[in-house]
Amino acid sequence: MNIKKFFLLLFSLLFVIGGVLVFNFYNKIYKPNTIKEGFLYIKTGSNFKDVENNIRPFLKRVKPFVWVSERKKYSKNIKAGKYLILKGMSNNDLVNLLRSGKQTPVKLSFNNQDTFEKLAGRIAQQIEADSISLLNAFKDERFFKEKEFDKYTALNMYIPNTYEFYWNTSAEEFRKRMYTEYTKFWNSKRLEKAKKLGLTPNQIITLASIVQKETANISERPMVARLYLNRLKDHWPLQADPTIIFALKQQHGDQISVKRVLNKDLKIDSPYNTYKNIGLPPGPIAMPDVNTIDAVLNPANHNYYYMCASITKLGTHEFAKTLRQHTKNAKKYQNWLSKNHIKR
Repeated sequence: MNIKKFFLLLFSLLFVIGGVLVFNFYNKIYKPNTIKEGFLYIKTGSNFKDVENNIRPFLKRVKPFVWVSERKKYSKNIKAGKYLILKGMSNNDLVNLLRSGKQTPVKLSFNNQDTFEKLAGRIAQQIEADSISLLNAFKDERFFKEKEFDKYTALNMYIPNTYEFYWNTSAEEFRKRMYTEYTKFWNSKRLEKAKKLGLTPNQIITLASIVQKETANISERPMVARLYLNRLKDHWPLQADPTIIFALKQQHGDQISVKRVLNKDLKIDSPYNTYKNIGLPPGPIAMPDVNTIDAVLNPANHNYYYMCASITKLGTHEFAKTLRQHTKNAKKYQNWLSKNHIKR
């Protein structure tokens, strides 16, 4: 074999080897490697081994992903979050996504959580922060005093709605965002309406919580709101049964079921007893939704002072201007309760 043929053969061999290497490199980087679609959750403080273990179910081959991650220095730059993995992604696409930190936002929602414990549990189901860290943030007295709340009104800062968050939001970041949303909610128009009613935002939300517990009928809420506003204006006790139920549950826990408020219940010693105390209770008895808050800010125009649950249109109320008419309505309702054997 002459020298020319030798170099030609050697060149051909090197070309083939080079082609194989390039092909292998190309496949490692650009060949589809994900086998299904889903969300990958990377916890705060995770290392690359954690990511490797969590992403394994999405991959056809793990080693090429590790190889690309190391070459692109992702293995030393882990970013926590919730990431949408698409079927057929290459390792290059996958590493670029994770390295960029471009998360898929969480649609976080809450309503009807009437205690911080319940709110913390609800939020912990939707973001990385656990219920204990959330609860500690919610009950941080230094924070809510700084924002002009107290232990009775601090829950008012959390306006029920659906919000966008990153999954790896911390408890403190969640609380900070909720205060921002609270200040946005109480815009100049709402503040002006509250001022005209002679109430602060905290008092509006407290009254709204009573209205919401009083009626589930959305169209009736402005009527109920005005009735209570009439009583407040004339310094009458609100005499709202939902506040008595709330006081009873404070004493006996959520396990008590109260469908009928008894005369003995009206004597309960509690700042939430609106039969014994004039004015609003010190804080909300529930978490009112935006519709109810706006119902208080935009009440109906009437002169009713009394209401009683209706027995002809269940879920609504019979309104009255005089005690005489109210007594008739109340007697009908009490008879209906007894007829249906509703004692507590």
